[in-house]
Amino acid sequence: MSAPGSDATLPDRDWESLARAAAAPANREDATLLREFLAFELGGDPYAVPVERVREIVRLRPVTPMPRVPEAVRGVISLRGEVIQVLDLRCRLGMPAADPNRRTRIIVMHGEDNRTAGLLVDAVTEVLRVSEDAIAPTAPGESDSVHALCSRGDEFVSLIDLEKVLDVGDES
Repeated sequence: MSAPGSDATLPDRDWESLARAAAAPANREDATLLREFLAFELGGDPYAVPVERVREIVRLRPVTPMPRVPEAVRGVISLRGEVIQVLDLRCRLGMPAADPNRRTRIIVMHGEDNRTAGLLVDAVTEVLRVSEDAIAPTAPGESDSVHALCSRGDEFVSLIDLEKVLDVGDES
């Protein structure tokens, strides 16, 4: 952070506000009834994952392709010396691929068995706080990678089933 009177500015004010929103205490009365999700976009549509499973959000960096891996596995990145597998969430959800841009991010997630994986998304948008009442299961026949919907204003946000998305198995 810059000292008072300094003309240096923080380059990522948006990330700072997201971090503040995630750390801000919810209304004490509703604290036990609220769930928090990190919202992001894929193809212009809103999706979200539980915030407690998010380790960090990183800017897109060079991804090293891997041989003989499922199509959804974009490759790996090195993050402070740790090798992280990166999944293309668009591909994983059956969407067409898109060229990365300056808003593209990798959401590094905590998976099962202390494994980590990165989810490639079009843009991270906000931290959502929703009550349990605002969450509803998906209709039968919907994608098995989306396990619920929550309302945000006049639109619905698809809640990703991380266990299904992160389990790429041997699909090719």
